[in-house]
Amino acid sequence: MRGSDILTIAGKQFRSRLFVGTGKYPDFAIMEKALAASGTEMVTVAVRRVNLDRTQESLLDYIDLKKYTLLPNTAGCYTADDAVKYARLAREVGMSNWVKLEVIGDQRTLFPDNEELLKATKILVKDGFVVLPYTNDDPVFAKKLEDAGAAAVMPLGAPIGSGLGIRNPHTIAIILQNARVPVIVDAGVGTTSDASIAMEMGADGVLMNTAIAGAKDPVKMAEAMRKAIEAGRLAYEAGRIPKKAYASASTTMDGMIE
Repeated sequence: MRGSDILTIAGKQFRSRLFVGTGKYPDFAIMEKALAASGTEMVTVAVRRVNLDRTQESLLDYIDLKKYTLLPNTAGCYTADDAVKYARLAREVGMSNWVKLEVIGDQRTLFPDNEELLKATKILVKDGFVVLPYTNDDPVFAKKLEDAGAAAVMPLGAPIGSGLGIRNPHTIAIILQNARVPVIVDAGVGTTSDASIAMEMGADGVLMNTAIAGAKDPVKMAEAMRKAIEAGRLAYEAGRIPKKAYASASTTMDGMIE
């Protein structure tokens, strides 16, 4: 069995296994309410898309840093050099030395560029960052990122924002079996069942944005996702019954009087 009720990444403990993004909400006020309803303790912020000039309104004004751990991300970066630059910028302005590392290889699918992602991971780990790379659901490459010093690996369930759920559960399962660091399923979640499935498989956590922010009622969906993550984790810890090809009576005939 992986982990415990407490998720530990790079020595930092989290009670919530749901990580939530801050993009695509109708407005900052709804984002703030959704974060609270989700029960999350870590929120991601795209460095390229946030107003770092604190003299003007910014989504950072709506994130209580006493309540949430900030996880800057390098969304929108297509090269290792670009991703490293924005990770360092986030650290310089006091956001965090943690980074959700994204290096995109294709504008249409938003799939990661493995070569550039591994390069950026090595540079940032050496530079003292806690690196959580967003990667393809490739067990071999996930191991390479772990060996490069990633504090966790974050394989995609499906393309970003697609809402398709976990498309390749077999490969995610292999990553979970082999990883010595936490595995956070990232991207592709559409509804609560997707999140619960990820947790039932043994994922250490799930990161999502669009599934909450794009819902008709983001606040209600955030609460639903919190409950789905908790239920999925409990089911995983409880241990499901084996699957069988044929029926198995709940009440046996043993000892019954004919």
